[in-house]
Amino acid sequence: MKRYILTGTPGSGKTTILHRLAALGHATVEEAATAVIAAEQARGEDEPWTRPSFIDQIVALQRRASLLPPAARRGWQFFDRSPVCTHALSTFAGHPISPALSAEIERIIREGVYERDVFFVRNLGFCEPTAARRIGFEESLVFERLHEETYRAFGYRIVDVPAGPVDGRVAAIEAAAGAA
Repeated sequence: MKRYILTGTPGSGKTTILHRLAALGHATVEEAATAVIAAEQARGEDEPWTRPSFIDQIVALQRRASLLPPAARRGWQFFDRSPVCTHALSTFAGHPISPALSAEIERIIREGVYERDVFFVRNLGFCEPTAARRIGFEESLVFERLHEETYRAFGYRIVDVPAGPVDGRVAAIEAAAGAA
């Protein structure tokens, strides 16, 4: 089964696209960082991303998810972000790149865990802050550039998913995945 990464600007619609892909029968994996933030905030920690250990919590979830056999009716699996995104997040947050993160990136590249074509979901022209996403639009554009640079540095190819209606974006992703 081919495993594809969805990445891009915070608030660009990745989760909405992921849910639509799941409704179409594809195996999907939710974003690990959001899950870690929600769990830590439920425990009373308002800004877990300020701790360097936050990165390793994300990596641990991403590793487990990438090792599970996908259950799907169709031939592709889609991940909302990957350890390469976690590398960009670590850099953005000013945390050192941890040994666990470096090892996981080496593993996913060595084992070919994800397809080399990465679906880069482009921004919608705004970024709505949430409890887990506390950055404005200008800052999200910096984060977007950093993600793109990081994926390219690790040898991934960017497949643009331009802003537009969700159905069109999903159709473009399915068409590109089918052509790969």
